[in-house]
Amino acid sequence: LSICSKLCYAIGGAPNQVAGSATAFFLQIYLLDIAHITPFHASLVLFIGKASGAVTDPVAGFFISKSRWTRIGRLMPWMLACTPFTVVSYFFMWYLPPFVWGRVAWYVTFHCLFQALTTLFQVPYSALTMFLSTDQKDRDSATAYRMTIEVLGTLIGAALQGQIVASAHVSHHCTVNPPVNTTDSWHDTPSIPDPSDILSHQVIYKIAAGVIGGVYLLGIVILFLGVKEKDDPYALNSDRAIPFCKGLALTMKHGPYVKLTASFLLISTAVQLEQNNFVLFCTNAAGLRSHFQYLVVTILVSAAVSIPFWQKFLQRFGKKCAACGISWMIPFAVMLVTIPNLILAYFVAFISGLSIAASLLLPWSMLPDVVDNFRLQNPHGKGQETIFYSSYVFFTKISAGIGLGISAAGLGFTGYKPGTCRQSDDVILTLKILIGAVPAVLILVGLFILLFYPITEQSRKETKLALEELR
Repeated sequence: LSICSKLCYAIGGAPNQVAGSATAFFLQIYLLDIAHITPFHASLVLFIGKASGAVTDPVAGFFISKSRWTRIGRLMPWMLACTPFTVVSYFFMWYLPPFVWGRVAWYVTFHCLFQALTTLFQVPYSALTMFLSTDQKDRDSATAYRMTIEVLGTLIGAALQGQIVASAHVSHHCTVNPPVNTTDSWHDTPSIPDPSDILSHQVIYKIAAGVIGGVYLLGIVILFLGVKEKDDPYALNSDRAIPFCKGLALTMKHGPYVKLTASFLLISTAVQLEQNNFVLFCTNAAGLRSHFQYLVVTILVSAAVSIPFWQKFLQRFGKKCAACGISWMIPFAVMLVTIPNLILAYFVAFISGLSIAASLLLPWSMLPDVVDNFRLQNPHGKGQETIFYSSYVFFTKISAGIGLGISAAGLGFTGYKPGTCRQSDDVILTLKILIGAVPAVLILVGLFILLFYPITEQSRKETKLALEELR
């Protein structure tokens, strides 16, 4: 593969990460503080949206596996067709409707549409890795390019959104005259927001959504022009595509895939919890209201620059060994929760970026090895790639949706009140648990499961030789 092809492939997936990053870091606080819906309803929006995206994964996998080859490939038409609708749904997800009573239904609808459409893009895009090259090193290299650009996309999304909308979350009376005790803080803030503030905040969020929508259109053009999809190189003319239900059953029985998926659905849920609650933690529990956007940028810059390091590390020491880097964030996150200090916060953000980079790179680098292993055991079937990728994303989204729904519901249960300068002690304790304890437990359990993942560097080489013989 040429460097140009790898770059174009990587850039094509960046818009999803730009939008996903903005959504992960800012949708919850937008729903609570700008749209002024209750924490319980916000938890419904987050969970139902994630669940709709998860349900779309196997559906997308089914229809894509049935797709016929066209002049531009089997996967590319899906990505081209869904992008314009994704842009529209994303814009309206950040639009403040003029009515109040139907506002929850509005956000549920457009969040569901956005999640479903991004799934229709992500499943063929991630499966495209298998149709770029037959060489494992080429695919690993393309995955590293993709992860680097996607983390940069995550950085761009968080930075764009953070810089554009930061003024909507900085309350002047909180910085000039902060309340002394938590009991009276609710009374220090007007229960009815200023209409002029609502209008200006609405305009700010629409500008941010429009900018990110433009990034979507640019990314799909580069992907279409720069990437050539190749047909299945291992299939004989007599081979038939594995039926979706049979392929799904075989996938669920494939040991390496089950262990990989179980491990990273826990790890990805931990990362999602960190992302979704980090801004709330900084603004409400750590006294870092004016620094949250810079801390988010620090996390993502650290993740972006460390992807090449992790790629070299896994090439030299193996992919399972590289997974230990995911655990680095645990002690520092616990320190931040117990000692909320500005300098420590930036250090924690830097270390968290290193861990997040490892958690992003490894599953997408290991999935092609799992597919190769499966293909070797089932040599006369084809079309199972989208089944692996769609079911993997399905499980990770479901677990993340449950985690995010529970976290938002927990904030509502402990009495989170939007617009206050200081939340109650119960809310602050809940945020500390969501940032420190829960992700730590999920990551440790996920890494323990990964210990039993059977594909080693030696078995990867043996699989490669066997597949070359088959080809």
